[in-house]
Amino acid sequence: MSAPDFPLSTPSAPAAPAAPAVRKAVIPAAGLGTRFLPATKATPKEMLPVVDKPAIQYVVEEAAAAGLDDILMVTGRHKRAIEDHFDNALELEQALTAKGDTVRLDAVRDPARLADIHHIRQGDPLGLGHAVLCARHHVGGQPFAVLLGDDLIDPRETLLSRMLEVRQRCAGSVVALMEVPPDQIHLYGCAAVEPSGSGDADVVQVTGLVEKPPRDRAPSRYAVIGRYVLDPAVFEVLERTRPGRGGEVQLTDALQELAAAGAVHGVVFEGLRYDTGDKADYLRTVVRLACERPDLGPEFRSWLKEFAAGLADDPAPGGWQAA
Repeated sequence: MSAPDFPLSTPSAPAAPAAPAVRKAVIPAAGLGTRFLPATKATPKEMLPVVDKPAIQYVVEEAAAAGLDDILMVTGRHKRAIEDHFDNALELEQALTAKGDTVRLDAVRDPARLADIHHIRQGDPLGLGHAVLCARHHVGGQPFAVLLGDDLIDPRETLLSRMLEVRQRCAGSVVALMEVPPDQIHLYGCAAVEPSGSGDADVVQVTGLVEKPPRDRAPSRYAVIGRYVLDPAVFEVLERTRPGRGGEVQLTDALQELAAAGAVHGVVFEGLRYDTGDKADYLRTVVRLACERPDLGPEFRSWLKEFAAGLADDPAPGGWQAA
């Protein structure tokens, strides 16, 4: 029999299974907040107000907006206020209902309605890597996000959603990167990167990571900021990761091992980020977000202009001094 004059059809290769959707987030919140003492002596640093919401609520709202509906907070001793904030407050709700104050009633109820929120104690503060490892039983074998409370991403940005998209397409783990001035790179984990080949300008392949390197040893100016989408393989690496810088188990060290295996991508972020872990940046964050609030902004901006003009006339005003 002669061969046909058209190509024989061949069975197509089965499509690669889609990466599982990410539904869980972990928010480490066990730090002592020593940079904000004495304010954080009895109040968790995550509960410090940014305008009229605690900082950690912005982080939970970001996770919920990206579709993460199961959130585990890794807390420590003296953090009960965080649990109370994301719980129902029946007496307060009843009082507001009796007054007919629906606006404040919704504001009080909103934190508990954002997601299914769980809490676990870290115990000993052994570092970010250890805090993530504490989430292993809750997360199971699924990919998950980690959001640090010191980094607030502007609500108008879509960084986390973008990272979830990259994880869905590339699998492995994904970290958020931001280019910082050379004299600041020692404050962050730093990534060595190369083109990813994905065709997306904001996506890079992470080939190495180092925690808070000296300026002259930094592999790049790309700092790892506080957003991660992690493959569950990170747990096995964390279990054998020895304490590193500061005597703590560093998440960066575990991700370095995964990056060496080609399993870490980075999303380069150029949007609005607020660092609330530093006193001066915390104050700038409050001012900026207050200025942009439609209910507060117009009056506050007007006052701020007058205040700034007064500073120009008196560049060294007196006042309270720091302890």
